Amino acid sequence: MTMNSNEPLTLFVSQFVEELVLSGVHDAVISPGSRSTPLAVLLQDHADMKTYIQIDERSAGFFALGIAKAKQKPVVLVCTSGTAAANYYPAVVEAFLSRIPLIILTADRPHELRDVGAPQAINQNNMYGEYVKWFTDAALPEADPGMLHYVRTLAGRAAGHALSMPMGPVHLNFPFREPLMPDLNHPLLWAKKERTRPKVSVPSSRAVLSEQQYKELAHTLNTYQKGIIVCGELNDTKAVQGLIELSEQLGFPILADPLSQLRAGSHRKDLVVEHYDSFLKDEEIAELIKPEIVIRFGSMPVSKPLFLLLKNDPSIYQIVVDSSGGWRDPTLHSAEMIHCNEAEFCQSIMLHARRKENVCWAEKWLNINRHYAVLLNKIEDFDGELFEGKLYMELQSMLPQTCTLFVGNSMPIRDIDTFFSKTDKEIKIYANRGANGIDGVVSTALGMSAAIKDPVFLLLGDLSFYHDLNGLLAANLQKLSLTVIVINNNGGGIFSFLPQSQEEKHFEALFGTPTNLDFSKAAQLYGAQYQLAQSWKQFYSAFEELSSVSGLKILEVRTNRHTRVEMHRNLLKSVSQEIKEKLK
Repeated sequence: MTMNSNEPLTLFVSQFVEELVLSGVHDAVISPGSRSTPLAVLLQDHADMKTYIQIDERSAGFFALGIAKAKQKPVVLVCTSGTAAANYYPAVVEAFLSRIPLIILTADRPHELRDVGAPQAINQNNMYGEYVKWFTDAALPEADPGMLHYVRTLAGRAAGHALSMPMGPVHLNFPFREPLMPDLNHPLLWAKKERTRPKVSVPSSRAVLSEQQYKELAHTLNTYQKGIIVCGELNDTKAVQGLIELSEQLGFPILADPLSQLRAGSHRKDLVVEHYDSFLKDEEIAELIKPEIVIRFGSMPVSKPLFLLLKNDPSIYQIVVDSSGGWRDPTLHSAEMIHCNEAEFCQSIMLHARRKENVCWAEKWLNINRHYAVLLNKIEDFDGELFEGKLYMELQSMLPQTCTLFVGNSMPIRDIDTFFSKTDKEIKIYANRGANGIDGVVSTALGMSAAIKDPVFLLLGDLSFYHDLNGLLAANLQKLSLTVIVINNNGGGIFSFLPQSQEEKHFEALFGTPTNLDFSKAAQLYGAQYQLAQSWKQFYSAFEELSSVSGLKILEVRTNRHTRVEMHRNLLKSVSQEIKEKLK
């Protein structure tokens, strides 16, 4: 066989792609470019690799993040050299902090064209810094057997690092010399497809505790009566039943963050408390139900009052359970940092902890939570103006029985925390809470839509929507269905709740940031079906109409940022007062 100029490139890159597939990687998001041609073409050519084209790199990064978040499996992200790779940075940061597996493949100039003024050449080595779990600058393509073994091992290591606990992104930088087009007719292309297992397998290990350690933890738990279980964002649905059973055995109520997947579903919720964020704002109520011990699972919940309760009282004995071996304790008061699978922890502790009948203690929490839920129905009095709090409650009742709800940061996730009650509907709630940014929200939701069969709804504010309008293109390119609900209060609504709002001279320009955008034009640009709601009647009818069709749909709900704060605070204040009256 005659060696041609493309054979080293073709065999080197195709062996890498084939090994990714054998390692369980089946999704790739490609941002078009010249230098990345070998990677893009061969990923596209592989029969077992699903590829998505996303032109804007920043949106592409978050689109890949959404797929990986939904599947909890690595997704490949490919771009050309230069600043294209820099545009992945926000998504890489979010993936690292949220523990989402990504495999970033950046094409690069060969070494002789680096640092000599060549176009589209920047220093891409370690460009994501500490926000990737592993980086390597790959060798130039060669076709000898040793180098093909090398590149297959490289693929296995990338998949293994991305999946090892804690999961996260890895970065491989590939230098390529011209010509860049692989030979798709090469007789050895995909010739190794008969292999059924990867060259190197990298199984993910998990931390475990000894039986003696479980006995000691159980002894500690047995000495306390006033305890709570706190659940932040959890990606392991297998842990849900174990958490429910553990709370019932210990008699500890569960404070369930909206991202814990404990507020919705068919599981028992007798000891689940969802309205704690609101009633813990009242110091008298918080003192009445202050726990002695806390077992916390998942990341730190959204709720600031809960965080302050744990941060400001070091006497509370805190046990943090983290299956990924991280250190998620912004309170800095954890007494026990347990690196163990959450479901396994629950089952093992129950073998040694005694069953408690903490009826009075648990009922204090549950009674307050029930009172709050009943009094929250006063929100029905807001029949005139489109109050955002009522909108969230109405939306919960209108969502289908089984669906996914992706929530933007700033006010939307906090409003979900306040107003989303327990339900037997199978509603999975997600958000990008690693860095808590408002960028890339549209693209992440569309990525999840590409990976999930059930209907996907995106709920976000106008500034988050504006930040990622480019991401809407993926709906057309990939033929995706997504219902986008834009709560448009013309600016940054969350700042109205912060001390900055008292500074009237510069507040509106620096923090209110009204944009006065007409989002119907964006809907027209991206071929979305669009409805505007400025009254409750319009909201109900628009939601029903858009829910009956497929494709990209945008429902814009215009609310008043300036009156919202007073309405919100007055509601919660009146509810807290009535609860305290009932507790006397």
